[in-house]
Order: sequence, then structure tokens, then C-alpha cells
Amino acid sequence: MKKFLAAVATFLLLAPMLGLVSIGVLVNPAVLNQGNCIASGVILGPIPDELEVTMKDGYTFTLNKQQLTHAGTIITTGSGIPGVGRDGILIALMAALTESTLRQLANTGTYPESGDYPNDGNGSDHDSLGLFQMRPQAGWGTVAELMDTTYQARAFYGGPDGPNHPSPRGLLDIPGWQQMDKGEAAQAVEVSAYSDRYQNYEPVAVTILDTLTSSSSGGNGVPGDTNIPETGRLVFPLPEGSYVHTSSFGPRVHPITGVPSFHAGTDWAAPDGTPIFALADGVVVYAGMVDGFSGQITLEHTIDGEKTATKYIHMWAHGIHVTAGDRVIAGQHIGDVGSSGHSTGPHLHFQVHPGGADQPPVDPEPWLAEHGVEGIDAPVGGGPGCTT
Repeated sequence: MKKFLAAVATFLLLAPMLGLVSIGVLVNPAVLNQGNCIASGVILGPIPDELEVTMKDGYTFTLNKQQLTHAGTIITTGSGIPGVGRDGILIALMAALTESTLRQLANTGTYPESGDYPNDGNGSDHDSLGLFQMRPQAGWGTVAELMDTTYQARAFYGGPDGPNHPSPRGLLDIPGWQQMDKGEAAQAVEVSAYSDRYQNYEPVAVTILDTLTSSSSGGNGVPGDTNIPETGRLVFPLPEGSYVHTSSFGPRVHPITGVPSFHAGTDWAAPDGTPIFALADGVVVYAGMVDGFSGQITLEHTIDGEKTATKYIHMWAHGIHVTAGDRVIAGQHIGDVGSSGHSTGPHLHFQVHPGGADQPPVDPEPWLAEHGVEGIDAPVGGGPGCTT
């Protein structure tokens, strides 16, 4: 108990720092997009010759191989940019579908030289070019740059390393884009006169992403799926600088009941609402409120050839952003820090289960260190951080 009281005192000393961190996260969204939020592991399978897709309004059409190849460029570009994740890739696909139907369009009426670059036809929307119909006069890039599909994808995603930073704004430059409706987020980048068009393409974007990555994903994406791809990268589950380590794996005095107990994971205190990232590529096998009061997400991965589960606990119900059966990629924003269940304050309780979710947990800290995950050496504090 003396150790626990000392830990509480330590946390109180650190509380002002946590407050400053929370303010920094609110003021500077780039904090959420640092190197531990890379959407790795998205590997394209063979591009089909065509793909039939259906929009939200029920309209069905067919995409050809060239259009799907451009979609592949958008997917692979987004998968290598910190902070994008699956949602960001879907938003980019929705934008390109809406603006050009995934065609790299020249505009010879305004820029005759644009026809000299590889293209899929000629557009005539003012001075817009390419997949995302970006305008040189608005500062998106030169004609030569915008006739490059990879450049256009990088420009759309934006962020500190984007070619146009800080203006025009790409997706990562939009504060709070992760909480927006995907169509609204696409509109925030495109600034279209027809802002309600993007939502109609969300089912199409999902179909494209699932189809083009399905051969590398394996399995059928349902709870209990054991055919999970070997992950390409492991990332720390919280943004750098946002958390304080408050409780380790193993025996301890339970901070709520005051009786000896075994702590099955590691706790990191962080401001309420701090994004939680998927450790690795995998499948969601559980997402919801355990016993109706403690928010939990369970993912299963293949790591070093072994089935491995990770658990993320204490989110509020509204802070769970995935559902059972979803496929996720390393660094994807899957939930938000909360304080549901047996908890003394906002924190992430994190568990690792080699062999799968039904196997015993191991100490996450040495496991993360052995697998080269950076971020576990945050200072140990006291205070919020308790799970049953």
C-alpha cells in the first residue's frame, strides 16, 4: 500500500505534464500522426481486369484494370504515410472516385501540355487535373507534378511530409478528420461545390480496398479467422508523448479493492479520448462492452509465424471504432482512451496473448521490447490505471 500511495504522489506531480500533453494533442493534430502510426502491411494482390461495384444509392458499374491500378497507387501510397490508416485510404479512394472515377485526366483546354503525359482521357473542369482534380492555380503543384498519380496521392494525404505542406491542406492537415464522416473528410480536402457526393462512393471504396488487398490478407475476415497474414510492422498503441506508464504486469495490490491480485497487462495513463492504435495488421475478433460496462477490442495477428492476440481495454462505448470481423492495419486508429469498467482514470490497459485470445497473457513490456517496438520506456508514474 505504501508503494501505491507513493505512486499516486508521483502521478500528481506528473499531472500538469499530462494536462499539457492533452492540450498539445487538441491544438496540434500532427502529434497524432508521428512515426508510431504507420499503416504498414497493406500489400496489393493481383489487379483484376475488372471489378463490378455498387454505390450507396444502388447504382452498379464496372471499373477497368487501369482504374484499379490507380486505386492501387492510392492504397500503397497511403499505406506508407504515418497517420493515414485504413480510414484515410478509404477517404482518398472516395475522393478520387467522385472527382475522376479513378481516371488520370488531362485538361488540354487549359493546359495543352497536360496531354503529353500519360492519361486516361481529357477533363474540362476549369483548370483541374488528374485523379483528384487538383488545380495548379490553387497551389497543388505544377502540371508535370499533377500528371503523376503518386504525386497526386501524396498531395491528397498531405501531412508534414506532404508536397504542399502546409497549404493547400491534405487529409492529415485537417484537424479532427478521424472523427468526421468519411465524405465530410473528403470534402474538407477537395472543397467541392457539391459536398454531398462523396458519401455515395463509400461502399465502392470498401469493395476496392478489400478486393485489391484480399490475396495478401487471407481468410474471410470473420471472428475466429485463423488465416491472418504475417504482419509487416509493429507500432506502439499510443501516440508518442501522450502517455505515462502507471502499472506493470504481475502481482500487485488492486487499487480499487485493496486486495492482492494479478494484473494481466500493462497500463498507460493518457488523456481521455487519446487515439489507440492497432499494434499490427490483423482481424478484430471482439469489439464491445464486456459485461456491459468495460470497453474492449481484441485483435488477432500473425507475428513471427505465431498467432498472437492483443487486447485494448477501458474504452467508452463511443470510443470503439471497429467491429468484429474488420481487418485492421498496423497503426490504424481503432479506439480512444477511456475509463470504463474497473478503472481509476483514463488509461489504456494493454495485453498480449501468444497463441491467440484464449491463451494466457504474457508481460507486454519485455514482449514489445523483444519485437523492437519503441515507446515502452515512458516514465513510470502512478494514479489512473486499473483493470480487473
